Amino acid sequence: MIRDEEPINEPVDRMCRYLYAYDRLIGPCNHNWTPILIASLIMDTSSAAGVLHPYWPRDLLIPTYVANDRSMSEILVFLFSVSGVFLLMTWLITGRRGATGRLGTWRRLAVCWFAVCGFIHGVIEGWFSLYYDIIPGDQSFLSQLWKEYSKGDSRYVIADNFTVCMETVTAWLWGPFSFWAVFAFLTNKPYRFVLQLIISLGQLYGAVLYFFTEHRDGYAHSELGHPIYFWFYFVFMNVLWIVIPLTLIVDAWRQMSTAQAHADITKSHKSKRN
Repeated sequence: MIRDEEPINEPVDRMCRYLYAYDRLIGPCNHNWTPILIASLIMDTSSAAGVLHPYWPRDLLIPTYVANDRSMSEILVFLFSVSGVFLLMTWLITGRRGATGRLGTWRRLAVCWFAVCGFIHGVIEGWFSLYYDIIPGDQSFLSQLWKEYSKGDSRYVIADNFTVCMETVTAWLWGPFSFWAVFAFLTNKPYRFVLQLIISLGQLYGAVLYFFTEHRDGYAHSELGHPIYFWFYFVFMNVLWIVIPLTLIVDAWRQMSTAQAHADITKSHKSKRN
């Protein structure tokens, strides 16, 4: 039964009345097609009414969705500005000469990377891990950020199970660990490259699964080929967590191998003396 108090069904209700009135005028012999046509109209109208969002696939149902009142430029300026502040502050701090000397350019860039990761994992992804279930209808700034990003990957706006689990681990593990790595390098802790290796392996593993699961879904959650939503949001902003961690894994491997080789030589010399 179609109720007048449901605004989304008002066009269908009016059409039903017209069809039944027409049916009575032309006679009982045509009663067979009337219910079928009405059912078809209801399905088509309901489907059209359900697509009130910019996400893919287009038939995705997000009943609580509320459109952003912040523009894409506002959201991106915030994200890159705050990330830039973290990067600049860390760059300036690492440029100071400490008790162990000044860090080289490459090492300073690596520490800056961990500082930015700490912000993105801990704050941005931390927000998602806590409020993923209300983001579609929430108008908080970080929720709007996620709704904007979801144009490139709608798994975030529908609280996809893998995405929620992956982002929760990233936020609560790699976020704090990234800030710990910054501290470890600034204070020259002996375990600093162990942290670098652990964090980078975790980031690489998460990013590979992120891309691979979407590949198996046929890239259904984004407008394939779109220059901003697919190539910039989905591909570029995530491939960084493959390229950079992979580079840092190789670096940590070399540093730890060198340290182990030195320890082995020292141990060998001590054995010969004894």
